[in-house]
This record gives sequence, structure tokens and C-alpha cells, in this order.
Amino acid sequence: MSRVVRITALAVIVVLVVIAAATTDRFLTWENVRAILSASTGIGIVAIGAGYITIVGSIGSLATSQSVSLLAMVFVASQLWGLPAAVLVAVLAGAALGAVQGYAVGAWSANPIVLTVAVSFALVGLSTWLTGGRIVAPSGTGFDALNATPLGIPVAVYVLVALGILNELVMRFTTIGRQVPLVGENPRAARVAGLPVTAVTVFAWTMFGVMSGIGAAFLGAFNRQANISLAGNLTFDVIAAVLVGGIAIAGGRGSAIGAMLGAVAISAITNLLLLRGFDTGAQLLVKGLLVVLIVVVLQLRNRERTR
Repeated sequence: MSRVVRITALAVIVVLVVIAAATTDRFLTWENVRAILSASTGIGIVAIGAGYITIVGSIGSLATSQSVSLLAMVFVASQLWGLPAAVLVAVLAGAALGAVQGYAVGAWSANPIVLTVAVSFALVGLSTWLTGGRIVAPSGTGFDALNATPLGIPVAVYVLVALGILNELVMRFTTIGRQVPLVGENPRAARVAGLPVTAVTVFAWTMFGVMSGIGAAFLGAFNRQANISLAGNLTFDVIAAVLVGGIAIAGGRGSAIGAMLGAVAISAITNLLLLRGFDTGAQLLVKGLLVVLIVVVLQLRNRERTR
């Protein structure tokens, strides 16, 4: 992927700020900037994890919303054991869910799209069966810690930045982290070269599950309750953030920082449209067109490279 594509997220953010500042008085107020950052945390934390599976060549997950919603239900239900235990349970559940899918993709060559569509249905069925379709909302004060605002900034923003930096270091400086793009670039060549393709794929999906668990904890804490529809359009927002963040949809290129910046860009787009009075349908339309534009640009650049 060219340098132009890798800085897509930064370019989108800059253009958005310029346009929004010129057309919307409230866009650059501290309250609104804080709202954008807060909204980007739910998308960003999960997008960092989704970056792993996209870079490793699995395209993405179409069960993100259902996975995060179910993990939020697990987190909220586990509040009876205290906040640390609830977060740990959500993260471990997410890691297990991701690892199983990663093994299916890496060892059995399961199609990620078909697999995650099936998983999305399975998770909806599982949650409905276990809860009877009811909202999970136990009492407790553990949510307050995750909803705190040190120095006026939500604690989730600090966690997002820390996770972005930490995962960037993992991708760049650990052996298995550096193997993720190598597997994504050409899985067959990676196997021939002796790389543990299945293990790397499982690692990538496990990291997606871990990040989903963390994101679910914040989502559940913010809402103080959860059901299988809690995450809403998160699947699409995460895919958009990953692409806007410059991660190659075909795998082999990308970064955690890019995914994080992509989430900020998507949140800024949503915020700008809200300030301009556009409804949810218009927001989805604009984000959809943005994703289409990025995919078209990538395809055109790939054609130029192959000529």
C-alpha cells in the first residue's frame, strides 16, 4: 500500500476539521471535541482488534455488533463479582470467541465472511435463549470507575490511546506481531517459508476478541445495561474505521494507530452530520459512500501497480 493510502485517516480528519470549522460554529468547542473523542472510543478499541484480523488476511468480521453486545451482557452480568472480575471475564470470553473463529479460519480455511455471518446468528440465538430476550441490568456501582472523567476527559479515551500505542508496539516489535502482515500478504508463501500461519491467525483473532471484550466493558458500563442489540451499527463503523485508517482490505498492510485514527475520523463524520441535522439514515449513507470511495481508490492504485 502506498504512503498516500497509509495517511488516509489523517487526511480525512484534517479535511473534516477544516470543513466543519468553516460551516459549523459548535464543532471546535471543547464540549464537542470531547464528545467526538468519547464516541470514538467504542469504535476505536474494537477497530484496533479488527485491524489484526484484516491485516492477517481475514477481511473482517460481520459479527462485531453481536459479539460486542453479547460480551457487554457478560460484563454487566458479572458486575456482581466486582469490576476487575467483570472486565476480566468479558476479555477472556472475547479471547475465547476470537480464538475459536481464528482456528476455523487458520486451520480449516473457513471463509471469514460466511463464518462470521453464521456466528452473528448463533450469538443472537444464544443470547435470546439465555436471557429470554430480556435486558441484563444488575445493580452495582462498579460502572462509575469506567465512566470517570479525569481532567475532564473520559477514562475510555486514555484507554484507547494506550491500547493504540501498545498494539502498535506489538505489531512492530514482537515476533508474532511482525508475522501478522506477512501471513496476510501471502498465506501460501508464508506456509512455504515455515511461518506458523494457523497460530498467527489464531493470535490475530484472539486479539480482536480481547479488544472486543474491553470495548464491551466500556459500552456496558456507559449504558449500565445490555442486550444483544446494544452495539447497534458497530460492525459497519468498525469496518469503516479500519478502511479509513489505511488498513488494506486484502491484508498485509496496516497499523493499530491507523485504526485508532480511523475511528476518530468516523466519529467526527457522525458528529458533523448530527450538528448539521442529518438523521441516522443520512449518516449511514455518507459513511457507506466513504467506504466505497476508499475501496475504489485502492483498486485503482492496485491496477496502476500491476501495469
